[in-house]
Amino acid sequence: MTTVTSPLAGRAIGLSAVPDPVFSGAMVGPGTAIDPVREPSEALSPVDGVIVSLHPHAFVVVDAEGHGVLVHLGIDTVQLNGEGFELLVNKGDTVSRGQAVVRWDPSAVEAAGKSAICPVVALEATADALGDVREDGDVKAGDPLFSWQ
Repeated sequence: MTTVTSPLAGRAIGLSAVPDPVFSGAMVGPGTAIDPVREPSEALSPVDGVIVSLHPHAFVVVDAEGHGVLVHLGIDTVQLNGEGFELLVNKGDTVSRGQAVVRWDPSAVEAAGKSAICPVVALEATADALGDVREDGDVKAGDPLFSWQ
């Protein structure tokens, strides 16, 4: 079983509250979302694994069990072309849970007219593979968000 932890401090809001139909409809996969604290911060790896996809606004870490977790920093943030995001690791790197992956500023994302909400998604998972999904309440970076069988 994989425990997926929060990459950010903020408030868990659940995927259905994400202002993007691809995420809110769980088309990418099940999971939850974080409304992050509005201060410059580092997005942390939610699992131990390998960075298989890395963009300024999003990354995917695959753990030893083959579970891929997508962390998407804000909504439509691809349109910012990396501005305000700093990559702290490289694609192909092995990372530990809690290791900083991207430095960013949610308030700058909002100032640019985008949502700062961050989906955390279990790729290619079924909804019933996830348990204990956090969909409300405050979370600290590193707090459990869901378990993945």
